[in-house]
Amino acid sequence: MRSNYGYDSYRGRSKTRSILMALIVILLIVLILAVAAFFLLQDHIYYGDDGKAHIDLPSFLQREESEPTPSPVQTQNIIIVTPEPTPEPTQEPLFCPVALPRSALTDGTAAGLVKQAEGTAALFDMKDDEGTLGYISALPQAISAGASAAAPGLNEAIGALNSTEGLYTVARVACFRDNLVPKMNNTLALRSPIGNWRDREVIRWLSAEVDEAGDYLAGICQELAALGFDEILLDYAGFPTALDGDLANLVVGDRYEPTELTAAVEGFYNKMEKALKDHPDVKLSITTSAAVFTEGEDESGQTLELLGRYAGRIYVPAPEDAAQAQSYAQAQEKLGAEMPLPVFTTEGYDPSAGSMGGQLLSPKN
Repeated sequence: MRSNYGYDSYRGRSKTRSILMALIVILLIVLILAVAAFFLLQDHIYYGDDGKAHIDLPSFLQREESEPTPSPVQTQNIIIVTPEPTPEPTQEPLFCPVALPRSALTDGTAAGLVKQAEGTAALFDMKDDEGTLGYISALPQAISAGASAAAPGLNEAIGALNSTEGLYTVARVACFRDNLVPKMNNTLALRSPIGNWRDREVIRWLSAEVDEAGDYLAGICQELAALGFDEILLDYAGFPTALDGDLANLVVGDRYEPTELTAAVEGFYNKMEKALKDHPDVKLSITTSAAVFTEGEDESGQTLELLGRYAGRIYVPAPEDAAQAQSYAQAQEKLGAEMPLPVFTTEGYDPSAGSMGGQLLSPKN
């Protein structure tokens, strides 16, 4: 119906037009958001090694990643190995033989006396400076000279003593200093112009140059080893020195030749070594003078080299001063490097009784 003024009457908004308007609005909103996003994210866009664009979102836009569940760990038994501590080297006790009277060979007091004196060994004079023996000998020279003991059962008692567990026994043998055998057979003796040579204490001496004299002493040591002594200590195992007596009174000849003393002593030591070959557990020890340690030799024919070759232990007087002690140390160093053996310094040794105190300079390995 047309109006009076020439216009059609209003019939309402077109449906198609409304839908188009809505699409336009949506597209505008998307465009606005895309533009806004471009400006917001342009600093977070990068190109990777693959040539493609990547977006590194800001942390507030990233979804928080959950921590991964840890995979089970294979456990093993742990063994802690504690190294054994290196044991401290044990120092050998100070060797201190206690000189006991011969009566202690049979009366059962030896072990107690050693303990009482805080010693480590019992030392007996089995051939003293006079030449008498502390046991019954089968040697013809000992019997004819009256040197052998005669008490019944003595040797059996000595054997039993030497079998005592824990008791170390030393048999001292005064070798060439002997007042009995040279008296009975002066062909074995050192001589003076008027008879047998005697030292400051008026005691005779056998000669190391005479084989029969050495054989007699070797026989004594064999018998002592058979009785079970742990150690045989050779004292006066050479020729006399000026400390013993007046050497000017000695007759020079086949029994005393100053240029052959060391050779004679070496021959005697070799004889002793052979005499004890059937007793390898018996230690052969030798006393010497301070001069051998400070000078390497003395008037007795002994030398430091000989002692190192034949002695299982060396007994030497204690040093008198620092200089002598230094010389001892140098000799000991030589022995330790070439011929290792113990060296025992003696102080105030009295063979009749008492303690043979001293210091073991080089422990036996």
